[in-house]
Amino acid sequence: MNEQIDPAAYGRSWYAATMLPVAPRPPLAVDLDVDVAVIGGGLAGLTTAREVARRGWSVALLEAGRLAGGASGRNTGFVLPGFAADAEKVVTRVGFEHAKDLWALSQAGLDYVRDTIAAEGADGIDPEAGWLYVSKVDDSDELFRTIGLLGDLGCEVEGWPTERVRTFLRSERYFGAIHFLRAFTMHPLNYALKLAAAAERDGARIFEATPALSIDPTGVRKRITTPAARLRASHVVLAGNVGLKGLLPRVAATLVPITTYVIVTAPIERERLTAAVGYRGAVSDTDLADNHYRIVGGDRLMWSGRATVWPRNPRRYCAALTGDIAKTYPQLGRVAVDYVWNGTLGNTIHRMPQIGELGPGVWLASGFGGHGLDTTAMAGNLVARAIVEGDETWRKFTPFELVWAGGVFGRTAAQLRVWIKRLTDASAERRAQARHAARRSESEPQAPTAAADTAASGSIVPPDGRVDEAEPAARQDSRPPHEASHQHGGD
Repeated sequence: MNEQIDPAAYGRSWYAATMLPVAPRPPLAVDLDVDVAVIGGGLAGLTTAREVARRGWSVALLEAGRLAGGASGRNTGFVLPGFAADAEKVVTRVGFEHAKDLWALSQAGLDYVRDTIAAEGADGIDPEAGWLYVSKVDDSDELFRTIGLLGDLGCEVEGWPTERVRTFLRSERYFGAIHFLRAFTMHPLNYALKLAAAAERDGARIFEATPALSIDPTGVRKRITTPAARLRASHVVLAGNVGLKGLLPRVAATLVPITTYVIVTAPIERERLTAAVGYRGAVSDTDLADNHYRIVGGDRLMWSGRATVWPRNPRRYCAALTGDIAKTYPQLGRVAVDYVWNGTLGNTIHRMPQIGELGPGVWLASGFGGHGLDTTAMAGNLVARAIVEGDETWRKFTPFELVWAGGVFGRTAAQLRVWIKRLTDASAERRAQARHAARRSESEPQAPTAAADTAASGSIVPPDGRVDEAEPAARQDSRPPHEASHQHGGD
């Protein structure tokens, strides 16, 4: 446990408790002139600063608090190919070849994160391979259609039938799944800290506790005012989230803030835990926020969900989240909670990231809610290449323009959609379970012998995303499971 962590900066999450020791960077104290100024010290901003510095340009990064203190250091750590937007809808909007190019860029972002971990060392980041996207309804036709489209777009995926899914995830709630072979999970806060150190070695200058109070984007040299000094740059990159509201409210208004809640259990007996959750990678059983989970620390379960459009006290969601665990894996019994926190992401209306040039020399890398962390790396690389090399690959995202999110009415509509989706998903799940039980009852007279069961099971081959500060997490037991309503690091 890291006893030197400042709870006011990172909250009391499991990530904060296991973060690598790092000293705070000083704030900007003197006026500075650079080629590129990056506003925002999350994963997108850090990637941008590193890639600009690697190309020999001077760059300074301003972070209002601590690096990755917001969504970048609080998500579930899923690094996934693709986007939050439904693949079929993207193809309909931009055409198949264009969509295939976008998926290739997403995969390049995933590979960038993987390569950075390999170069900087996996200690503390603890990558774990694979992502299972599990269905709670028995619709193999729809599953096969999705697998076919994703494969055509270039994703390395395979379909898992119900029997194989339940071999690794021993839950009666689950049916088929899509297995994403190249996806992985990691400790996002420690990755961000190592990424920052790599950026500094390449020449980037990073300043913490330095909010950008105002920006004058006109002229050849843009001017940014901070509490103690001014920064001038030829290019400014806004690598923020809903936290941009104070600086550029019209840009922030294109995002719907989605807050999700995360718990990490107390240690569970490893044999009992792996008997229930035998898959070590990422698991998602919805396309919204309930539930995304994985094993962390070898004997704990990280579980996230229960999205809201207005941040609330994360401790209020302990009972609901442990109830979801109990409903999914009743064999785990009552689990205690050691950590609980929340994180606020910015979701776009079209569910694609916002990447591009707002005006001459002013760039945006934002809207990463629900995609997985590959998109932050992808955006940072695209913006850095655009600035230094004049590369225009970023224009592939121009069909996904800035769209006003509707303000308070947009938030309310988003919350209603979450609630309606929970109700319809729960109803569909109950119908699927009823049909499955009926089929099982009909087949019982012709049930295979124990020897046949043993032979069948032996044929299965196992596989080799402004945040409220989290409240201090009290260890507590869950209540007995009850009917849950549901809502992606998520990511």
